[in-house]
Amino acid sequence: MDLTRRSLAVGALGVAGAVAAPFAVMPAFADHRSDLVAAARRSLQQLLSEEPRSRFFDRHCRAVLVFPNVLKAGFFFGGETGNGVLFGPHGGAPEGFFNLTGGSWGLQIGGQDFAYALFFMTNHSLEYLHRVAGFSVGTGPSIVVINAGAGAEADTTTITHDVYAFPYNQKGLMADLTLQGTKITPIHPS
Repeated sequence: MDLTRRSLAVGALGVAGAVAAPFAVMPAFADHRSDLVAAARRSLQQLLSEEPRSRFFDRHCRAVLVFPNVLKAGFFFGGETGNGVLFGPHGGAPEGFFNLTGGSWGLQIGGQDFAYALFFMTNHSLEYLHRVAGFSVGTGPSIVVINAGAGAEADTTTITHDVYAFPYNQKGLMADLTLQGTKITPIHPS
């Protein structure tokens, strides 16, 4: 093969590679998202089957944001992170992907893996999530965390907050977890 043909062949392969490269990445990206959706659906079903109060919020919410695996760890300085899926009402179609991050300071040693489900009860809270491209907890919509020790019962007359959050793991609702200092931001395709 002479130099001209070789150059043309290499050039054609380069163009074909450049055209095909984005498509080669898309299945991996789609696989990651589909794995996250599947994990979030399993996690939400676990919460709904084990925590009766969550079923009421699921029936009346505008959307639910599920973080199936949040890792919280620290040694005096602490942090937490996890990715989640925003589902339409009643665990409907995925409407977006979000990241949860947070930090804290104080006496803390160790780590834990848990899940969060945030039930958006009002259109205002859901619009806020999208309008400001996420939010820092403590600013914007009012959020109530329902822990293991909380004795709150819910009905349509007692829902007064925008978002209700349930921290849980494989053993049920967790105690003493807050969302204070947490930021929730959208994950955009890259």
